[in-house]
Amino acid sequence: MTTRRPRVTSTDVARAAGVSQSAVSRAFTPGASVAPKTRKRVVAAATKLGYRPNAIARSLITRRTKLVGIVMAHLTNPFYPPVLERFSRKLEEHGRRVLLITLPGQSHGDAALPEILQYQVDSLVLTSATLSSAMAEECARLGMPVVLFNRTASRSRVSAVCCDNEAAGSLAADLFLDAGDRHLGYLAGTANSSTNLERERGFFDRVAARKAPKPKRAAGDYDYETAFAASRALLAAKSRPTALLCANDVMAFAAIDAARGLGLRVPRDLSVLAVDDSAMARWRAYDLTTIRQPVEAMVDATVDLLLGLEEGRLTGSVVRRLPGELIVRSSVRMP
Repeated sequence: MTTRRPRVTSTDVARAAGVSQSAVSRAFTPGASVAPKTRKRVVAAATKLGYRPNAIARSLITRRTKLVGIVMAHLTNPFYPPVLERFSRKLEEHGRRVLLITLPGQSHGDAALPEILQYQVDSLVLTSATLSSAMAEECARLGMPVVLFNRTASRSRVSAVCCDNEAAGSLAADLFLDAGDRHLGYLAGTANSSTNLERERGFFDRVAARKAPKPKRAAGDYDYETAFAASRALLAAKSRPTALLCANDVMAFAAIDAARGLGLRVPRDLSVLAVDDSAMARWRAYDLTTIRQPVEAMVDATVDLLLGLEEGRLTGSVVRRLPGELIVRSSVRMP
């Protein structure tokens, strides 16, 4: 049998450190203003006494948990782990912590909302997932700020931050056509995702504006295996594309592997371009030319929006589209 030791309180720590109880609270609140010497004395006293701050108790008093819920549906996509890391670092600078909720496949963000609400998060970021208009309205009614990352939602009051996807599609079309390619192809992501819709629209509209033949299209669903099969069928056709835009890097890797399996050389027989610029794009096996999404700027803009909405400095919805950057490697024939 063991005897439970009495719980050490912030009052005990304040008495031992010779400071006020509010100073103890500030010392353990990320981002709070407290003199370094005071913080050092408080931490030393807390360590000696075995004190552990109670975040749950603090949240009951302040009605703020300092938790930001982040919903991701494609954590296996190499584009997203660096995004999550950047969010964690940026939010920590502002005294927030991340609660990660993962969704399978193409699940709708609505499915995660009841679980998220149980944890009383202060705000919510949805990446690779969307909320229905009804759920977005419910979040607004509850006073929970919501920002979509790398997504937009039509007919919704939800704020969003994304790359300028239509401009990326237009840039890809100009690059191929300026290099003399007339037989173009598009490997699409999930059909109803805003990222795919916008990239596809920018690509096809620009091709049409330049009076070039309509690109051939295949669906890769942002998935390697699906994209590999779709690319193989597209490239095995008699009138195959000589230049292929892929809606993300993962599908571009699949397209390159499929092309090589058919004896096609990249970029001599097939130019391959994608959007994202994940770490794998730099691997020598692919050396992928891609349109880089400005991840750091997108994350920073998302956090700024969240904090502005949390603190009441912003009202209504804001949509920010940031320009991508063409990163030239060896998978595309250049003009």
